[in-house]
Amino acid sequence: MEKILVVDDEKSLREVMSIMLKRAGYEVTEASDGEQAIGQVNREIYDLVITDLRMPKADGMDVLKAVKSSSPETVVLVVTAFGTADSAVEAMKQGAYDYLTKPFQVDEVQLIIRNALEKRRLSTENMLLKREIASQSSFAQIVGQSEAMQKVFDVVRKVADSKSNVLICGESGTGKELVARAIHYNSARSAMPFVAVNCSAVPETLLESELFGHMKGSFTGAVANKAGLFEIANGGTIFLDEIGDTTPAIQVKLLRVIQEREFRRVGGTQDMKVDVRVVAATNRDLEKAVADGSFREDLYYRLDVIPIRLPPLRLRAGDIPLLVAHFLEKFAEESGRAAPTLTADAMHVLLGHEWRGNVRELENLIERVVAFSTGTTVTDTDIRGWLHHAVAPQQSQGIPADLPEDGLDLEGLINGIEKDLLMRALERSKWVKKKAARLLKLNTRSFRYRLEKYAIKGGRD
Repeated sequence: MEKILVVDDEKSLREVMSIMLKRAGYEVTEASDGEQAIGQVNREIYDLVITDLRMPKADGMDVLKAVKSSSPETVVLVVTAFGTADSAVEAMKQGAYDYLTKPFQVDEVQLIIRNALEKRRLSTENMLLKREIASQSSFAQIVGQSEAMQKVFDVVRKVADSKSNVLICGESGTGKELVARAIHYNSARSAMPFVAVNCSAVPETLLESELFGHMKGSFTGAVANKAGLFEIANGGTIFLDEIGDTTPAIQVKLLRVIQEREFRRVGGTQDMKVDVRVVAATNRDLEKAVADGSFREDLYYRLDVIPIRLPPLRLRAGDIPLLVAHFLEKFAEESGRAAPTLTADAMHVLLGHEWRGNVRELENLIERVVAFSTGTTVTDTDIRGWLHHAVAPQQSQGIPADLPEDGLDLEGLINGIEKDLLMRALERSKWVKKKAARLLKLNTRSFRYRLEKYAIKGGRD
């Protein structure tokens, strides 16, 4: 239900407008003067504000400026008396969508309001599309017929329409964001925004502003007011990926917005209310993090209302042929090439691989298969060649507690640890090389040298 604020010092006109809008299905709030309206727009997020221009204490232009400062996406209609249209035109130059001249016709008002709210909806959709092109299909991108995945599907179907928070746990690359999207697009919120943020990918100093927005001048570089992701997701779902990597300070603010459904922008003085369902994900053991004090216990229990545990690929190897077929078709279509066929021996190699990077690792492998295969058939030899990040046994054992009696291959051990850390950084950064390099505090040239050293291919610049 879209929220509208009606501002007018004439009680009768304000009440008539409110009754008309409520009958049309809108949620309506009233303000009797500009000062009261400014206080409300600083606390609430409205889709539309209808304000008279001439009022005591603060006029319609003051209300307009307050709305555009607090929530630039909110649409403003100004109401003016007949014969003073010049001031309304000036208001439009300052950001008002349109104006109504008293006295007005009900049909005229309803048409302008519908058009104004449609503009607001299109603006919000455009903002979200610029952030990402989200697949709106519910389960189409989640492939699996194993018993473990069928249990996940059952949980998603049962809880999709619930308002309860969800915590998705699983190793990196198991498809946590796909499950979060499935929950959203199978819920009553599916027509509203789905906003995803990787908490570990945003620098700590910027994460608060990214989540909650900021006010102009609140810090160096804050040249304008900015809406945060919670505000953008209002009415929909926000997906907090890698929530286990957040700092205690951010955890306190997340707890407040989850409990109270309100937040405050960085540098702001007014609380803003929001209606957002929270779906969080982590590859960490949060119960252990709670025990060692690195994650707030109260936040954990607020998030873990509906737990979903995603199985690693190695525990659902029966899904590998399905996933391979899915990714072959996907990347062949993207590249405009015919999908190659895997021999039985090649599939046997895939079934026997440990898949530490889970589905993401398999997806990256099949992308390389489609990109580099020159024939119509892929053999087991080809697959072994492309499984460049398979870790040798001696590399995965870590540093021994003591030197073995028969000596130690120091260079092999160091190389194994280095290669393992390179792979972990790539997986954590979703194979974006610059981000992976930053995780290891390496410059780009040094990072690329190490990738070439261990013949690690793939990823994005």
